[in-house]
Amino acid sequence: MKKIIYLIVSCFILQVTVQAQPKRVILFGIDGLHWEAPQRLKMPAFNSLIEQGTYIRESYVIIPHHPTVGDYSKFNSCSFPNPVLHQGTIFLSPDNTMIQEIFSPQQQTAFVVNTTAYKSVGRGFSTLVMDDTFSDADVVDCAINILKTQAPVFMRIHLQRAGQRGYDISQSTPDKPYYRNIFADNSPYVEAIENADMQLGRFVSFLKESGMWDETVFIVTSDHGQSRIGWHPLFDEDSWKTPLVFVGNSIAQGRELGYFEHTDLAPTIAGLLGKEWPLPAEQAGIFVREILQGTDITRYVPHTYIKTLNQQIKEYNLLKAKFVLLSETDGYFANFVALLENQTFIEPFYHQDRILNWKEAGTISHLIEANEKVLNIMRNKVRE
Repeated sequence: MKKIIYLIVSCFILQVTVQAQPKRVILFGIDGLHWEAPQRLKMPAFNSLIEQGTYIRESYVIIPHHPTVGDYSKFNSCSFPNPVLHQGTIFLSPDNTMIQEIFSPQQQTAFVVNTTAYKSVGRGFSTLVMDDTFSDADVVDCAINILKTQAPVFMRIHLQRAGQRGYDISQSTPDKPYYRNIFADNSPYVEAIENADMQLGRFVSFLKESGMWDETVFIVTSDHGQSRIGWHPLFDEDSWKTPLVFVGNSIAQGRELGYFEHTDLAPTIAGLLGKEWPLPAEQAGIFVREILQGTDITRYVPHTYIKTLNQQIKEYNLLKAKFVLLSETDGYFANFVALLENQTFIEPFYHQDRILNWKEAGTISHLIEANEKVLNIMRNKVRE
């Protein structure tokens, strides 16, 4: 009798697991979304999704640096968080598989965005639309048309205008009411965010009216955060954080997680669609199952690799700047700056200018350990 009950329960669990797999995952991005925007601005569509799904108030991205010279720029046309998101790892390489390539060409995938800046992460999409002339509304219109005529299993939609308006504020003059304040009266950033939320609501309405909603996992976030003064400067911690919400088929409702890293997005999307991520967890993100219905989150203690690494890079650069200033009057510090530049320690510091060499650390935990050793040396020098 016990065996029969066990078999019935096992079959029921298997059936639930099979039914829980969504037909598609859609990643909807609002460029430069400040982590406080849903609470401070008029974002009814986003806030409605928070109530329906699993929410992370401050999800961390790798520092949003965007070198336009050097080896990084040879392979990447956009800032660090985008290739990290698509490759699911901080160990970037043009040889890495991107999330869309897990499915294409056997299954359809699509990416729609109103800028050509993301061309380096567009590789492998079966449908790719990057048009600088599109408004955010045009992007949503295009995405809807794709869903009406195609069946992408993974789709990325990205609205670029809010990030551009944030940059405009960073370059504004003191006579503007929003000078160094993205949340000020008449802020073009606020206007762009609230318009993006309207487009989000319109897209969600389409998914529901078309009958696609119940078969979809819908994810809303950004590629990076936004500084209060505008744009995404490297060492402003608001640049590292952005809200994130999962909602839809198999996702826990009314749940909030305290931490998430964008390196986990691609492996989680792959896992939701029944695919294994090609890189080991020591080198990449993981499938965060705590977003799923029925999972226990009482013991959820996520790794904080991205937050830690960002803090290390910030401290390294600030300490190095101190040594440069001290070297003006003391040659001892000039020598130490030279040692940092020449990477003559047991292992070099893995800072932003060496991102394509980060993979030499072997594992993410070792990279952080190596950085901490160099930082300890630098801290001791400051005390001297």
